[in-house]
Amino acid sequence: MRRRAFITLLAGTAVLPVSAFGQQRPANAARIGILTRKTDASVTNQISAFRQGLQDLGWIEGKNVTIEHRDAGGEVIRLAPLAAELVARNVDVIVTVDTPPTQAAEQATSTIPIVIAVSADPVGAGLVKSLSHPGGNATGLSLLAPETDQKTFEVLKETLPGTKRVAMIFDPNNRGMMLRLKAVEVAAAKLSLELQSIAAPGANELTLALVAMERPDAVFVLSPIYAAYQKEIAEFATKTGVPLLVDTSGLAGEPGALLSYGADITSLFRRAATFVDKILRGAKPADLPVEQPAKFDLVINLRTAKALGLNVPPTILLRADKVIE
Repeated sequence: MRRRAFITLLAGTAVLPVSAFGQQRPANAARIGILTRKTDASVTNQISAFRQGLQDLGWIEGKNVTIEHRDAGGEVIRLAPLAAELVARNVDVIVTVDTPPTQAAEQATSTIPIVIAVSADPVGAGLVKSLSHPGGNATGLSLLAPETDQKTFEVLKETLPGTKRVAMIFDPNNRGMMLRLKAVEVAAAKLSLELQSIAAPGANELTLALVAMERPDAVFVLSPIYAAYQKEIAEFATKTGVPLLVDTSGLAGEPGALLSYGADITSLFRRAATFVDKILRGAKPADLPVEQPAKFDLVINLRTAKALGLNVPPTILLRADKVIE
């Protein structure tokens, strides 16, 4: 009878839902918080790369580390309470994506380490004191974006010599993006291009602005903007046939994208895992210099060019690191 009762107990335990145990934190496991403004397919892939980077370094979810992801769903106003929630959860480190989430995390805590997975200009945006000596509780990776943004416009001019007007969508609440806008304004002026700046504080405002603006020859779309307004941008590109310039190779295959020049953001996310690893093993963020990408890729989407009837010069195709056909 005792043996039968024991077997019955085991059978009853086996049918308990996995979720009953899934929320328990493994003993002595590190806890990582991730804070994003909006998670589209590209950001999901980047976070997957970060998880893989952690795993390669020996941090296995459910074994010695847990990850808590908080996403604002595109609503910047939600970032502050979500950052406070991660702090209340007593995470060991917070990983942020772009400037607004990092600002929210820094406002929520001055003690919990913050790893910036990607930021255009963390120094200019006031997220760290300097690249070599970040100071405070934040460090991470820089896109080196202002310089690469200017290069993007140079490549555009070579690819489509007849380009006269380019629009750039920006978030007026993103300090790092405002720095990029200023750099692009300088680049456009040097190339005798008219720049239309389109503020996108929200989806409705962006939709109205896209409808009202004079048709440009191309639209420059930054990865945080694409993540936040993918639907609106894709619809605009499809309806108008205006080619898109993007700032990372991960978006070069998106509908309407013609070319991209910049770092592979997915690789930056994998690199962010090394920062988290060092911090979990005792390093202080202030002692970890901010890293900049060493490689920038030019990607040409010939599929888009053919669909729009655009001819890409052979010299550009030869220079491209990748050509999408």
